[in-house]
Amino acid sequence: MQGISGIVYLILAACLLPYVFTMIAKLAGGFKSKDNQNPRAFLASTTGLAARANAAQQNSFESLPLFLAAVLMAEYMVVQQSIIMTFGLAYLVLRVVYGLCYLANWAMLRSIIWLLSMLCPIFLLILVIRLV
Repeated sequence: MQGISGIVYLILAACLLPYVFTMIAKLAGGFKSKDNQNPRAFLASTTGLAARANAAQQNSFESLPLFLAAVLMAEYMVVQQSIIMTFGLAYLVLRVVYGLCYLANWAMLRSIIWLLSMLCPIFLLILVIRLV
């Protein structure tokens, strides 16, 4: 993955990641076709692994705008592709690990990984600010 195509793959992967946790939540919670009438109510009523997967899904969506803005701004301001890819891939890997920590109910490690994942787009934005 190099150049702009690598950036597009990063964005696509980050956008699809929350849906992985959605599927885990639905499978773990026993989602049935009748639950599709109101899937948010179904997910809100889940417990255990399904509830944690739903929370990972929600947090993944919440962190997505910062990541997208940082990557797009870094690309726009012509930050070195290798830097964008390094922090973009680090964000994705950390978000996967974050989700796994959520599923395993490892709260302290999850919080540390969350912080590290959020530092990736923040660092990219700091680089953009320094270029302005």
